[in-house]
Amino acid sequence: MYKKVLLAYDGSLEGAVALREGAILAKKCGAEVFLLSVVPHLAGLQVAEGVHGGVVAHELDRYREVLERGIDRLQKLGFKPVSKLAVGDPARVIGEFAREISADLVVVGHRKRNMLERWWSGDAGGYISDHISCTLLIARTFVSDAAFEHEFAKTVDPAPAPTA
Repeated sequence: MYKKVLLAYDGSLEGAVALREGAILAKKCGAEVFLLSVVPHLAGLQVAEGVHGGVVAHELDRYREVLERGIDRLQKLGFKPVSKLAVGDPARVIGEFAREISADLVVVGHRKRNMLERWWSGDAGGYISDHISCTLLIARTFVSDAAFEHEFAKTVDPAPAPTA
């Protein structure tokens, strides 16, 4: 069903939930896995860069480490993920990368925000669903390490398609 699965990963608990659900689905479908980390393009970072040089580079390094942890985790599960680190509005960047790779499925985590956070973030990026043309899975179910390992282990790799 899904041949190319894009996992949006930011290192958070919600991102880890998305990584796990996406990995299980990708394995069940025999899909190629893509991993994307997006450094949010925030005005505050630019202001901080002006006051303390190196803030943006530090943030990029932090997200690069997050991406590398995600890659490592997926490789340990038997995947050969294609990865990308990008800067910008997450919803837009996820949409652009999904189109670039012709993703069939995008998997993201969900973090509830309070009213003040919503007000501050505004609607500059809109919703991810406004930027993609494939299926979107919002992973919200926390699964313990043991339950994940059990579920992933019982997932059988799909049989190769018969050749003509």
